[in-house]
This record gives sequence, C-alpha cells and structure tokens, in this order.
Amino acid sequence: MSAKILALDTSTENCSVALMINDQLYTRSEIAPRDHTKKILPMVDEVLKEAGVSLHDLDALAFGRGPGSFTGVRIGIGIAQGLAFGAELPMIGISTLAAMAQATYRQHQSEKVVAAIDARMSEIYWGQYQRQTDGQWSAIAIDDGQAECVIPPSELVAHLVKAQGDWTQAGTGWQAYQEPLADLPLSQVQGDVLYPEAQDIAVLAQFEWRKGNSVEAEQASPTYLRDKVTWKKLPGRE
Repeated sequence: MSAKILALDTSTENCSVALMINDQLYTRSEIAPRDHTKKILPMVDEVLKEAGVSLHDLDALAFGRGPGSFTGVRIGIGIAQGLAFGAELPMIGISTLAAMAQATYRQHQSEKVVAAIDARMSEIYWGQYQRQTDGQWSAIAIDDGQAECVIPPSELVAHLVKAQGDWTQAGTGWQAYQEPLADLPLSQVQGDVLYPEAQDIAVLAQFEWRKGNSVEAEQASPTYLRDKVTWKKLPGRE
C-alpha cells in the first residue's frame, strides 16, 4: 500500500497539486504564471475535500524542490513548509527535472528522457534520465560529473556524454534554444511535456518515502542550481 502523500509544485508557470491515497490520485493543475500564491492553497483544499481527508491524515508532504523560477521555487517550498509545520508532516523534495521525466513516461511510456527548462540568461536547467526496471529514474551525468546543471545550451554539446537509443525531449528549453540543442550527440524525439506536475512528484515521492528519504519541515531545502546571479544596478544605485 502506498503512503498518503500530498504533493505541490509552483516552480514554473504551471501550478499543480496532487494527493495520492491508496494509489489513487486527486489532482489540480493550472497554468498561472503570476497567481501561484492565489491558486495553490485552494487547490490543496479541493483535493483534500475530494478525497475526504485532512492534512493530519497524511504521511508526508512532497514538493518540487527545483530547479525552476527562483520566485516559484521559493513560493512552493514556503507554502509546503507552512502546511507541513501545521500538520507535523515530514517533507520530501523531488527534482522538477526528474518529475518531467516521469510525466513523459506517464504520457508516452518513454524510458529515456532529456529534460531542459529555460533558465533565462541564455542558459537551461538540464537533466538526462533513464527509467529503471523498478520504476525509478537514473540521472546520467555530463562529463564533468554533474547529473543536473545550469548551462548555456551551446556549451552542453561539448560536455554531453553520447548515449544510445532515442531520447524524448521534455521542458521549455527545447523551444527556447532549438538551434544549439539540435546539435546534441543524441537521437532526439520531440515530446510535449513542458512543465513538472505534482502528480508525478507524488509518484516519485513514494520511492523516497520507502527509502526513508524524508526530512523535518525545517530541514527542507530548494535546489536552485544557479547559486549566484549578477544583477545590473541602475545608475546612481551602485
């Protein structure tokens, strides 16, 4: 029997919530780039009411830990922590890139996925995943050892390790940087998953729950990948 897990994600333009109970999913999802703070809690209330449970009935709270929008990731983890504190629930952070790999499998049964989120500033958040026989995903590192990274698309070509088979694209990065990403040493298949979804985060969180990989709410942390951002100051404000 699966754990009772509430999952939420606001790391991209998409805002989503999912509740998994006894392998049944209750979901809400909406593209709402500027309304995450208005949409997310009503979505939580809706799935809890639909399932007929309260937060106190759950085992854990999962969240999209990033990468993604700085603001979106912060909103998601902040709301998740607030809910977890109130109900004394442990938390499970899930990679948004891995969640898109899971979504691609859910929709198209693709077992090899290359995920790229447009990170702005002429960069992408990158992850390459292969599905294992037990349903978990193995991240394939680029040649400098990073499994997930932020990188200019033109530089990724030089670092990517060639892999066999057809790899399905996921994420907004493919549309934003079509030319440089077309040169990757991979056989690519066009996909239609653009954003992470909470229902896929809930599925991946089950694996982490069974392995004991949850933390107390105060220990939950985001994954930004881009740790330093240089801001150009306005004249007179140096």
